[in-house]
Amino acid sequence: MAEQEASGTMAEEAKIDEDILQVLQDMANRLRLHAIRTLCASGFRHPTLCSSASEIMSVLLFYIMRYKLTDPENPNNDRFVLSKRLSFVNVATGWLGQGLGIACGMAYTGRYFDKASYRVFCLIGDGESSEGSVWEAMAFASHYSLDNLVAIFDVNHLCHSGTQPLEHCVDLFQKRCEAFGWSTFVVDGRDVEALCHVFQQAAQVKSKPTAVVAKTFRGHGMPRVEDAEHWRERPMPKERVETIIKLIESQIQTKKQLNPKPPVEDSPQLNITDIEMTSPPAYNVGDMIATRKACGLALAKLGRANDRVVVLDGDSKNSTFSDIFKKEHPEHFIECSSEQNMVSVALGCATRGRMVTFLCTFAAFLTRAFDQIRMGAISRTSINLIGSHCGVSIGEDSPSQMALEDLAMFRTVPNCTIFYPSDAISTEHAVFLAANTKGMCYIRISRPETAVIYTPDEIFEIGRAKVVRNSVNDRLTVVGAGVTLHEALAAADDLSKQDISIRVIDLFTVKPLDAATIISNAKATGGQIITVEDHSSEGGVGEAVCAAVSMVPDILVHQLAVPGAPRSEKPNEPLSMFGISARQIIVAVKCVLMN
Repeated sequence: MAEQEASGTMAEEAKIDEDILQVLQDMANRLRLHAIRTLCASGFRHPTLCSSASEIMSVLLFYIMRYKLTDPENPNNDRFVLSKRLSFVNVATGWLGQGLGIACGMAYTGRYFDKASYRVFCLIGDGESSEGSVWEAMAFASHYSLDNLVAIFDVNHLCHSGTQPLEHCVDLFQKRCEAFGWSTFVVDGRDVEALCHVFQQAAQVKSKPTAVVAKTFRGHGMPRVEDAEHWRERPMPKERVETIIKLIESQIQTKKQLNPKPPVEDSPQLNITDIEMTSPPAYNVGDMIATRKACGLALAKLGRANDRVVVLDGDSKNSTFSDIFKKEHPEHFIECSSEQNMVSVALGCATRGRMVTFLCTFAAFLTRAFDQIRMGAISRTSINLIGSHCGVSIGEDSPSQMALEDLAMFRTVPNCTIFYPSDAISTEHAVFLAANTKGMCYIRISRPETAVIYTPDEIFEIGRAKVVRNSVNDRLTVVGAGVTLHEALAAADDLSKQDISIRVIDLFTVKPLDAATIISNAKATGGQIITVEDHSSEGGVGEAVCAAVSMVPDILVHQLAVPGAPRSEKPNEPLSMFGISARQIIVAVKCVLMN
């Protein structure tokens, strides 16, 4: 009954030229042949996967979408997202349910920032739709009325290890999509004429996104293979492949090709490179301000420097201080409900270099979006993630909000720059440096107010640490960042009263690490280093420093880090309770020097 819905509307519309329909069907079969030959030649065990969507792809690529074949990165082109990496696909999403969230970011950018005609199409497998992130994206797209977005559900009912729970119940898919506020069409995914009409109808929908639920069959066009479950993980015998290829070739009736329609040239020309500070940081040495608040102020300042800055937040703006940016640049602030979808939307906003994208949340909550983060790195997408409330220094807040693993997580992300500013001045520089850095950046910011230690004219560079305290009499080097840098400076003050002089280094960036500065200062202070961090000992600052000096003889590293599981403490007690306060640094220094 649901499948008749699209065909009933189709009958009321003008018929499509029969020659065009035949060419589209022939091109679908050529796509099917290309997939079979490529996959079987490589020994890949999924020869049936691409066949279910061949008609969908033919209609989309050669009849519906507008783009320039010779210029796949043209900003006016329609966008297409699926679970693969191709020249005209901007992101790698795997089979992980991330594609629709990324498509939402592209569509949001097209509608609200570019205000352009290009549209976004996302192909979703029915197995992929089991992921909760798909439905987070469905809710987001509906809330923001993304009528330039079309999601196509390829319902072939077979999954990796059996059949899907909903099997071929396309009416249930339809009801779910409609419940999320989407205009929804059900269609036979093997019928190119029905597909043409459905996509034409989707283009007329206003104020809501469109879902196309296509009933398909895996291995379509392959006798005794179509809709057969057991071919999912089996290589196809050569003789069977040759028979199937000959059969599909015999069904191709034309040699004609269809060229895609050209895009509407209405995307704005823009430049998001070489963003400069509009003025020096407006802080004085000794001012007390939390780096999380300084970060919010820096984002607002960045928005004044370039009108392509966008900030996303997951319902934590009053804690991350991204609400400062929202108040000043409300049209460039996106409220997201969940971290996974927020990261995906940010990735979509950043594609094709259209936006300078920042997202803010508690650092602990980014762990749930690690899959989206690593896939963004694989796609070499430039986004900037800001994690606040890191470590036990957040005090009375719940341990569930104390990020003690975020540095370890981001250190494993390829080509990710990790900023760990220690005061308001360095935080502002971190934000501006991140805005001009290709690839992924992570900025780790803290809740407590800390003193400004740098002057407004201080220069910061990625991969360059700061020696913030030193003398010729230094007997040991302490490496810190964030709140622990201030503990190290306090320890240095107390130790100096006891005629013990130590050198203090502010890392500024944990990755890339300034190994040269650490090694040279360690050698100048007796080869002894103490690292102190508001993070777990696994994967954090201490291990980064250990790796940096591992090939250098006669340098020893002693680590102070948060042991075990954290718990809530009074605001002035957590650092001491977990062994990373000035008092414990003093004890560690004396212990090292005595041995």
